Amino acid sequence: MKSLFPHSPVLIRIGCFLALLLLLWLPIAIPAYWLLSDSNTIALITMPVLFVEFIGLLRWWGRRIYRQPYPLHGYGLQLNYRNGYELLQGLILGTIVLVVLFLVEGWLGWLRWQPAVGLGRIGLEGLLISRGWGVGEELIFRGWLLDELQRDYSTRSALWLSSLLFAALHFLKPLPEIIRTSPQFFGLVLLGLTLVWAKRRTCARLGLPIGLHAGLVWGFYLINVGNLIHYTDRVPAWVTGIDGNPLAGMAGLIVLGGLAHWMRGAEGII
Repeated sequence: MKSLFPHSPVLIRIGCFLALLLLLWLPIAIPAYWLLSDSNTIALITMPVLFVEFIGLLRWWGRRIYRQPYPLHGYGLQLNYRNGYELLQGLILGTIVLVVLFLVEGWLGWLRWQPAVGLGRIGLEGLLISRGWGVGEELIFRGWLLDELQRDYSTRSALWLSSLLFAALHFLKPLPEIIRTSPQFFGLVLLGLTLVWAKRRTCARLGLPIGLHAGLVWGFYLINVGNLIHYTDRVPAWVTGIDGNPLAGMAGLIVLGGLAHWMRGAEGII
């Protein structure tokens, strides 16, 4: 298996990995869905278990299939000063980019700012959630998935395939909702490209993309959950973002496009 499996097509490798992960997770997930009725409680129990099993399977996968002594290092997740510093840089940059977008929209009269209530608690809560979200999604999409794709495809093809899959897997919802929020798909593809370029900019480390991802999530969490803004409806929702999501609006796409250009330009990678 060790000698033959690494040379199997990427779809077989990805399919087998996901099947193994599902087999590990179902014994926990099925009883939780049977015994519990609250969806939030179910998610709080099953999602952390899924993530821990994913990490464990990644370590086994790298050592057993690819004979890597430190598999997580190979995916870009390294506990060192350089990665931590780049994570902090990305966190600050992602948060500033999003806040500046909303400040400009306020200056243009597209939204009004509202007084904050309990912003300290919301900020700490959002920071914890965004850090976990950033680590999880980056390890999956810019770590494991991108690595598997790069083993079979060119650098450019792996870049676009991973970004398209990143966007598509966030669109697993009813067809009417897909149509209504369709502008968000392009924002997710652009975000995926940006995060791959961020990883390549830092010699395949995940610190910067984790920080950028977390910073964008944290900034939106602060503004959305903190109820800091109110749209004036001077421009249509497709400009500011459907459901208030900047990734689903023209203004957000322009700002994200600038960030993507900066990340790509550092290495000149297509």
